[in-house]
Amino acid sequence: MKKICFFLALCFSLQAGAQVLLEDSIATSTGYRHFLFYVPASYTPGTAAPLVINMHGLGSNDTEQLYYSNFMPIADTAGFLMVLPQGNQVMGTTYWNAGFGGPDDDVSFISNLIDTLRLGYNIDSNRIYATGMSNGGYMSYYLACHLPARIAAIASVTGSIVPGGTALCTPGRAVPVMQFHGTADATVPYLGGSLNIPVDSLIRFWVGNNHCDTTPVVTEVPDVVTSDGSTATHYVYSGGDNGSTVEFYKINGGEHTWPGSPFTIGVTNQDVAASAEIWRFFSQYSLTEFLGVPQTVKGQRHQPAYPNPAISSIQIAAPLQGNATLSDMAGRVLLQSASQQLDVSRLPKGIYLLQYQSGGTRIAEKIVKE
Repeated sequence: MKKICFFLALCFSLQAGAQVLLEDSIATSTGYRHFLFYVPASYTPGTAAPLVINMHGLGSNDTEQLYYSNFMPIADTAGFLMVLPQGNQVMGTTYWNAGFGGPDDDVSFISNLIDTLRLGYNIDSNRIYATGMSNGGYMSYYLACHLPARIAAIASVTGSIVPGGTALCTPGRAVPVMQFHGTADATVPYLGGSLNIPVDSLIRFWVGNNHCDTTPVVTEVPDVVTSDGSTATHYVYSGGDNGSTVEFYKINGGEHTWPGSPFTIGVTNQDVAASAEIWRFFSQYSLTEFLGVPQTVKGQRHQPAYPNPAISSIQIAAPLQGNATLSDMAGRVLLQSASQQLDVSRLPKGIYLLQYQSGGTRIAEKIVKE
């Protein structure tokens, strides 16, 4: 009956032509496991769509993670499918077995869930990604280690790997990784604890696994929201195998929270929209190739647009080839012009992405509007 309801909901969603949130479960060795499945209005069966697996934290659930991470507007724009699986319970608490906890084989559960969804949806098997909060972030790393043939890239928010876990992590390939972590995180301590290795050690492990450059490009994120009690520093380790990178957002003073979330719990950084950054990161990668989404060009070879922050207009310094576009952090194109000067006076304050081509190089820059 559950399968019938699932596919009836699928047929209805395709006919209605609107985004739909489906609810179902699949059988596992320890009973039925619940999940939510978000289908954007742009989905069409004739086109294979990426899939984002979005996992909640310890003691939370799929519904809370749906609204806390708030990926829905991004999925609507970018056209990816999203599944939010429910962790099983041990002693009344929902959890993911990411190398610690109860007896559940959550790697098999996630793999079987992917297979179930592929029965009814045209999912691009080379573009399946995993992300999660806290224990869900741990599970994202665990999938990178133990399901590397199916997961193209992962992103963890306040998650980590258990002590000794890296010795058992042998993905056999470069796995692009993004990490967000607050220096004042008391739940998963930045400097490490009984259930997590230090964040700096975590980053070094994946930089080594991917054979990235060990010296990162470091950028201080503009402190647009000065009242949030935190700032952010962005580290990018590039040059890895098959175009892989490791990106790390260090939230200075941040607590055990999801940056950019509409729900403020403790010190939540609002200078970085984690969900938008995660999709920007994922969209570069597939299992078979580096897709080459434009990245910020740094160094002396490129003169950035100015002024930044901007109040009324942005001047692109480099000769422009074709149109320049300015998008919000959800990927919506707000301005498009062949002129090197863009009028941003009517845009609200915030962070935007400027993209253009110059001298045969595709360039993307973050622009702050004041």
